[in-house]
Amino acid sequence: MANYNTNDFKRGLKVQIDGDPYLMVECNFVKPGKGNALYKCKLKNLIRNTTLDRTYKGGDSLEAADVTEIDAQFLYRQMDMFVFMDNVSFEQYELTKDQVDDTWKYLKEGMVCSMVLFNNNPITVSAPNHVVLKVEYAEPSVKGNTATNLTKPVKTETGGEVIVPSFVETGDMIRVDTRTNEYLERVRE
Repeated sequence: MANYNTNDFKRGLKVQIDGDPYLMVECNFVKPGKGNALYKCKLKNLIRNTTLDRTYKGGDSLEAADVTEIDAQFLYRQMDMFVFMDNVSFEQYELTKDQVDDTWKYLKEGMVCSMVLFNNNPITVSAPNHVVLKVEYAEPSVKGNTATNLTKPVKTETGGEVIVPSFVETGDMIRVDTRTNEYLERVRE
């Protein structure tokens, strides 16, 4: 297995600590007046979703995580299980609601997502950065409130909720940023 030295440390690096895969969320280089350089790192456990703060001295190294990222198509949801298919090998993967986390709000059948595998087992999945969803239910807007920046929650076709401007109606198509759950625009189709 490959190793990363401290001079390779950067945001987005996937490393293995005590047998678990971690994502380096943050890495800051600190050079005190005397002594060795320090690397203060914030690491996110890809299996348990916990974070870890660690400090490494110059010259330390971490083992590279045996993770691969694949494109997987969302097939269907069955109770609390989500079924995906690898677009290359056509192998199917089942993920629990905990593994899918908040991504379920954006999953539509046939959507291609990014899946992370650790030792060929799926651990996380993420939707594309922007998705277009149909508004299933929206409170009617009050006449005369079109000029102000009023917002309201709406329910989308996937069952998720998004805060949108008051002019969005039931049946509208909206573009949502999946990283922040923010409304971007109304889409005409």
